[in-house]
Amino acid sequence: MPPIKILSIAAGSRGSGYATYAEKHPERVQIVGVAEPRDFYRQQMVGNYDIPMANTFTDWREAVKREKFADAVIIATQDAMHTEPAIAFAEKGYHILLEKPMAPTEAECIRIAEAAKRNNVILAVCHVMRYTHYTQKLKEVVASGVIGDVVNLQHLEPVGYWHQAHSFVRGNWRNETESSFMLLAKSCHDLDWIRYVMGAPCKSLSSFGSLKHFRKEEQPEGAADRCLDCDVEAECPYSAKQIYLGRLDKGQTGWPIDVLTPDVTKESVMDALRNGPYGRCVYACDNDVVDNQVVNMLFDGGRTASFTMTAFNEAGHRKTHIFGTKGELYGDGTKITRFDFLTDETEVIDTSTTDASILGGHGGGDYGIMHSFVEAVTTGDPSKVLSGADESLETHRMVFAAEKARKEHCVVDL
Repeated sequence: MPPIKILSIAAGSRGSGYATYAEKHPERVQIVGVAEPRDFYRQQMVGNYDIPMANTFTDWREAVKREKFADAVIIATQDAMHTEPAIAFAEKGYHILLEKPMAPTEAECIRIAEAAKRNNVILAVCHVMRYTHYTQKLKEVVASGVIGDVVNLQHLEPVGYWHQAHSFVRGNWRNETESSFMLLAKSCHDLDWIRYVMGAPCKSLSSFGSLKHFRKEEQPEGAADRCLDCDVEAECPYSAKQIYLGRLDKGQTGWPIDVLTPDVTKESVMDALRNGPYGRCVYACDNDVVDNQVVNMLFDGGRTASFTMTAFNEAGHRKTHIFGTKGELYGDGTKITRFDFLTDETEVIDTSTTDASILGGHGGGDYGIMHSFVEAVTTGDPSKVLSGADESLETHRMVFAAEKARKEHCVVDL
């Protein structure tokens, strides 16, 4: 069977990352086109995959005007730029791998899901946490009944102090108007994952959260609005010099430093810190997304769950505690620890992955979703995808409901 042909809409870290599946499996996937407005990233993908100039575009609209020349499309544009291309390529008959979140509003998410179903195309939303070996093993243990009926689940997302500063204070996802609210931009992964593990619909939600720390009022006395000009920068854990130059000094040149500049040298990074958004003081940015939030959920059968997202920790794997009638589970993203009430015995299951490649990201979930999507397109079997239109729309609605509950101080019934 010949490899399926894929067009990539955007060639940033997510688009180019998924595309590397073609390097591992050229017999299954061929990257045949790219649409990217930034010259460096577009030409980089053209060179990596020998993409013909006829299939190279600065705007996705140019690509969709063409007669269909690929089987599928990766849409990895910014959050607020998903709806138009997703619907347009669905109407053209392309199967779609869509970066999360689907779209910044519930109405747009509905339009995307309906377009995919109306045109009978496979839609895979990049809820990559579903696709990890860790998640699949944890879900298998829960489904086996060894901890009895699930009564409660607690889930923590430790965003990390420097990751919050990079992406959600200085970076592309800092401002709701320009991208989306924090729970959608970062944690739609988590509410989707909780729904997947619980295996039942969510009935009601409540939520609280705020922008507690990264505000002008919290700026230390004597601080400047840019880290390179600041007299107290050395005492600040969110210093751009420490986050970026500190990593560069250790020989790191990938994410997050390559977000500042495609040419990762000390000179170019310094220039970016001097003149770009990533050199700003975290207390002097135009950010408005929350830095902490909790969501409480009631699921079918009276089961409950709670979710906490917070910036104020060491970045790392999510942590989950599941309480059942016969035992409990604790998972840290790699290991699952099960305690049995009847025997008082503890079992540890190690699901660690050693894949350090781009597709090894999210605990191997990036590879997992590409593998499932390619398998679905190749076989014409949408059941190979774990995050299709209907369930992704359902879990996005949970996110929108939770944000409504936070803003209106109420319980929202689904």
